[in-house]
Amino acid sequence: MASVAVLSLLYAFSGTSQKDNYPVVQAQNVDLNLPIAPLLSYVPEQSQKSETQWQFVTVKKGQTLSSIFDDMDLSQSLLYKIIHSNKEAKKLTKIFPGAAIGFVKDANGKFEQLKYKLSETQELFVKQQDEQLITQVVVLPLETSIHNAKGTITGSLFNAGKAADLTDNMVMQLANIFAWDIDFILDIRSGDSFSLIYEKIEQDGEFIRDGKILAASFTNQGETFTAVAFDDGSGVSYYNPEGRNMKKAFLRAPLNFSYISSNFNPKRFHPVQKRVKAHRGIDYAAPRGTPIFAAGDGKVIRSSYSKYNGNHIFIKHPSGIVTKYLHLTKKYVKKGARVKQGKTIGTLGSTGMVTGPHLHYEFVLNGVHRNPRTVKLPKASPLKKSKMPEFKSYAGPILSQLDSINFDAKNIAQTKVAKTKSS
Repeated sequence: MASVAVLSLLYAFSGTSQKDNYPVVQAQNVDLNLPIAPLLSYVPEQSQKSETQWQFVTVKKGQTLSSIFDDMDLSQSLLYKIIHSNKEAKKLTKIFPGAAIGFVKDANGKFEQLKYKLSETQELFVKQQDEQLITQVVVLPLETSIHNAKGTITGSLFNAGKAADLTDNMVMQLANIFAWDIDFILDIRSGDSFSLIYEKIEQDGEFIRDGKILAASFTNQGETFTAVAFDDGSGVSYYNPEGRNMKKAFLRAPLNFSYISSNFNPKRFHPVQKRVKAHRGIDYAAPRGTPIFAAGDGKVIRSSYSKYNGNHIFIKHPSGIVTKYLHLTKKYVKKGARVKQGKTIGTLGSTGMVTGPHLHYEFVLNGVHRNPRTVKLPKASPLKKSKMPEFKSYAGPILSQLDSINFDAKNIAQTKVAKTKSS
């Protein structure tokens, strides 16, 4: 996954496989011709807003359902009857800190109703009626609203995202999309900009969580990258306007690192051996125990220990490529194992001849060491020709909307510059 190499330092300057089955609500004057899905279910009368006065208890750490009933002056026998009424009500026994339980009592303090949210889309209601307990699970429909945002980086990517009213999670999604083309730790500059069209999942008018990014563009040091989400039948992936997958065959860096402690250098002076010795990889500094990921799909051809390399793993990939991972604390794969891009193969350490914890990473192409930061990575496979007409039809309107967002942002920036000069 792309997130493995870009998320740890986005605060520095420098998480669907299938389409969501929610109704689409347009927002912020976005006019996109997107498919509308049916509501999940009708909403029973009990879940409608009413005059009922609910008293909510937020579960604290270490608090039990039994103690909550005691605090509410409700009997343990009532609790026993509720949780044994059916399998749904029994889920009350698995409450967790931060969850809210609603109660309604009559004027005499006698129990009338209880409600508890079982999941994002289900709420349990328990009602006392004629000396009997009636339970019902109510479906809570979700809506997907479409929004757009744009921003310019002056400090960090996260700060720019915050200024654009994006959550940190949404900023991370944005970084994940372009992680194979942009090094978000080392390549980000002041003046870089982004725009996106994205979903918000809402319930009864309130924000629940982020949806997915439908389309996005990112301009880094004058070069603009554009992506649109598309389901080719095997899940949603991101493609450029020509239909080529944004995901490349290799990660640019196989870990979330703090900084580069030593670059690729054929004439480096070795700090331990005290002599000039070619440094044929990159040293990524990070805390001991940081997960190390397979840079691409391949087969483990070496998983061993040596005096100089410490714990190390070599992976052979297609097209004559071998990647090497040195000085690990732990190794999680054995020789002969087949791994997928993003799989954790070990943890960062300081084994072997080193001065401190780091990962020494090498990229070897047909027996020649290449700089992992600058080597041209193999392109991802494009969409099948049979899918291109559908892709073009789907992507066209969304990319046009994205272009209009960028055009508006450009006009605003030019107006500000003109006003500054005239003043």
